[in-house]
Amino acid sequence: MPKEKVNRSPLFYVGDKYKLVTEIKSHFPGHIRQFVEPFVGGGSVFLNVEAQNYILNDLDPYVIALHKYLYLYVGREESFFNEIFEIIDHYGMSCSYRHDDIPQELKDTFKKTYFARYNKDGFNQLKEDFNLAHSYDIRYLYILLIYGFNRMLRFNRHGEYNLPVGNVDFNQNTYDALKNYFKEVKKKQIAWHNLDFETFFMTLNLNEDDLVYLDPPYLITFSEYNKYWNDGTEHKLLALLDRLTEGNIKFAISNVTIYKGRENRIFTEWSRNYNTHTIKSNYISYHDNTIKKFNEVLITNY
Repeated sequence: MPKEKVNRSPLFYVGDKYKLVTEIKSHFPGHIRQFVEPFVGGGSVFLNVEAQNYILNDLDPYVIALHKYLYLYVGREESFFNEIFEIIDHYGMSCSYRHDDIPQELKDTFKKTYFARYNKDGFNQLKEDFNLAHSYDIRYLYILLIYGFNRMLRFNRHGEYNLPVGNVDFNQNTYDALKNYFKEVKKKQIAWHNLDFETFFMTLNLNEDDLVYLDPPYLITFSEYNKYWNDGTEHKLLALLDRLTEGNIKFAISNVTIYKGRENRIFTEWSRNYNTHTIKSNYISYHDNTIKKFNEVLITNY
């Protein structure tokens, strides 16, 4: 039996569910009216789930702005690529999807970091221009994401993008992810939201044919988006899920219960009332860029 094709988010979130989505959605209902994600992130899950419509939210305004930006180019993909390549060329950065610009001498001298060496100056100028702009150019932000360290989004307290250049460029994988993204969202009815999860849930009108899938910040791990998460928000989210159960609304939530000797006892105790599915994980954090032994689960109320 051929392996199922999985669409990857062109936002390339570190620790996203790209490698796990087939296993995760094997636990989803066969029919979904509305697919709801309060923490959509890069979107690798919704891209691989069939539903009548999609309600997608994230607290990070830059993540939602990037999704909306890409969504605007559905049906105009050629214009998107032309604009992106024009900016890449303007800043003199490599684009291995189109051609190999890296001098062989640089490759020989810096065998593992030649992309970063070649693109550093152009990337830093792009970053400076982006940060100095009175209104951010979302096209620039997408290119910074693609060429930046670990393909992450990080801003300082002044609202300035502040990651260094990464050792990657616009390659075949980037192009394929974008083409698949455009193809998939063209078939989907999507509503985008940029709200905290409690406010987001207040906007929803759900019934028993819907599925809420949640991949919230993990309380006991260390990632950039975890800085807004604590015991209080964990308790609030879990209480909200209990209310969904009382209303016969299906949910599935991903989480990590054990990580580097730490246990999320809040989540573990709560999950005993529901169904637990162990998931083989690929979690990687920005602060610890290695795969560690830990326990990731999917909890469902159906």
